[in-house]
Amino acid sequence: MKFLEEIKRRAKEDKKTIVLPESTELRTLKATEMILNEDIADVILIGDEFEIKEKAKGLNIEGAKIINPATFVDMEEYINVFVKLRESKGMTYEKAKPLLQDPLFLGVMMVKQGIADGMVAGAINSTANVLRPSLQILKTAPNTKIVSSFFVIVVPDCEMGYHGTFVMGDCGLNQSPSAQDLAVIAKSSAQSFEQLVGAEPIVAMLSHSTYGSAKHPNVYKVQEATNIAKENYPDLKIDGELQSDAAIVPEIGQLKAPGSEIAGYANVLIFPDLDAGNIGYKLVQRLAKADAYGPMTQGLAKPVNDLSRGCSAEDIVGVVAITAVQAQIQA
Repeated sequence: MKFLEEIKRRAKEDKKTIVLPESTELRTLKATEMILNEDIADVILIGDEFEIKEKAKGLNIEGAKIINPATFVDMEEYINVFVKLRESKGMTYEKAKPLLQDPLFLGVMMVKQGIADGMVAGAINSTANVLRPSLQILKTAPNTKIVSSFFVIVVPDCEMGYHGTFVMGDCGLNQSPSAQDLAVIAKSSAQSFEQLVGAEPIVAMLSHSTYGSAKHPNVYKVQEATNIAKENYPDLKIDGELQSDAAIVPEIGQLKAPGSEIAGYANVLIFPDLDAGNIGYKLVQRLAKADAYGPMTQGLAKPVNDLSRGCSAEDIVGVVAITAVQAQIQA
């Protein structure tokens, strides 16, 4: 069964409620119709009901629940909860009230309060705008130091990785992670691979160097990150630093990193910085005609996921299904 088909099957088994706050955006409304038709999740749309239904003419979104911030019956309670969460940062009732009129903030508060199990946005909002309320309201999951992002990449007709499936991180959030950050990103990405793909993660810490073939501070950072990860997560199958070909091609892995059990067989690829990660996943997506699901977030207390602003309605459906499965796992 293909990756997304399996994810949708799992989502249907224990249906969750997902907030889609960008409710006047046509791709979001088309996705809502598909999600409801396929019975993947229950959907909450945030906004004015008349405006949403005008935008959705010709689409069947009758099964979606629409919540208007202007008339939301629990708004006062939400404002008070938000103030209490942020009072150490100077939050007041007067500041909180207009913030919670923003669908992104209100959507995350719905996840915090348990009305919804997760949120998906980003078709018309930047990653920073999507994640800001998440970090302020939900914060990090227990035993997780940083929030990071990953993509699930499914390459057609590919024997590398796990039958062509990879997790790549961090490709969307942390600009220049430290060695300690990279070690945490590696662990989080391995957990995401295991949870979503259902196979054993094999992690490669990527660099322009393999086993000291180059000398540079960027190389030393990846070497240090690998050592930290090996020490802190002894059960994790991980190696580095590895060039990308040494990480995923067995013959090259054996040549460049003899004796490594990881080299040539990696299915979780950890990039040294955001430049490399973002460039890398997009090249694979376009040149290999791969499916790219994400950027998904990992490390939040509850799942909130970002979309590429170039996403299709089908992409939104896929991310909603993944978010629903993340919610099942975190429940």
